[in-house]
Amino acid sequence: MRVDPSYVTNLVGALNQTQLNAQQLTAELSSGVRVTSLSKDPLAAGQNVLLLNQMQQDDSFTLSTNQVTGQLQVADSALGQVVAQLTQAIALATSANNGTMNANNRMSIANQIAGIRAEVLSLANTSYQGQFIFAGGKTGNSPFALSTATTPATVTYSGDADVNYLQSPSGQQIQLNVPGRQIFSAGGANDVFAALNNLVADYQAATLDTPMAVADTTALNTAMNWISQQRVTIDNSITQLSSAAAAASSQQTQLTAAQTDLMQADVGQISTQLAMAETQQTALMSVIAQLGSGSLFDKL
Repeated sequence: MRVDPSYVTNLVGALNQTQLNAQQLTAELSSGVRVTSLSKDPLAAGQNVLLLNQMQQDDSFTLSTNQVTGQLQVADSALGQVVAQLTQAIALATSANNGTMNANNRMSIANQIAGIRAEVLSLANTSYQGQFIFAGGKTGNSPFALSTATTPATVTYSGDADVNYLQSPSGQQIQLNVPGRQIFSAGGANDVFAALNNLVADYQAATLDTPMAVADTTALNTAMNWISQQRVTIDNSITQLSSAAAAASSQQTQLTAAQTDLMQADVGQISTQLAMAETQQTALMSVIAQLGSGSLFDKL
């Protein structure tokens, strides 16, 4: 009996393909990954790239959130201390305005308020990880400076009005800072340092101008309330960051599950396919061996 050469060639080709399939199935079973190459499933591979990109965005946002939340918490704490200091200054000024203190008593009040001014100035120059958080975009240098060359003294602001934002994966813009000029209203109607400087000058004077001192005390109270309002902006940003970070974490969990469903091998199905491939491989090898017994090449 003569064997058609193409028949044997086809059997060998089928055997090679079956062996290749078995190797791929074994690799998938071993790695647990269904899509081991772009050619295996181009659509799934493309979808996987999109999922990975989104997961990387979530990772980057979470990392940024951890960094900027710390900065905002420091800013919030600093402003809380500023309000506490100003509350004390207002109490001192109110006691000095009652008309019962002599010049020495008022000078003592002036010195105490000057000390509060120094503390508020230090808080306004708060830094976090080497960056001055109330300087706007000019975070490399302390933004506020006191000069006592004049009476009343002056405080200047050398920062800028830049406001930074962080975009969440959902597209939300979250404010990350409030410039010092806005918070302390440097040169504006709610200028906390101008009010402090004026009060120090009021009580250093030999004779107290009570109406002026009362007006300056009122100005300081107004400035303190303004700072409290600016603090709300920072608190809102902290809340927004926390919510956005939680949403990003939840989304990342969902993306990971989707990627697993997309890329993970179906162990049961692959095991069945591998068993079938091995059975087919054994059968093909058996047929080829039988055809090759004796003098197969003599029959061709």
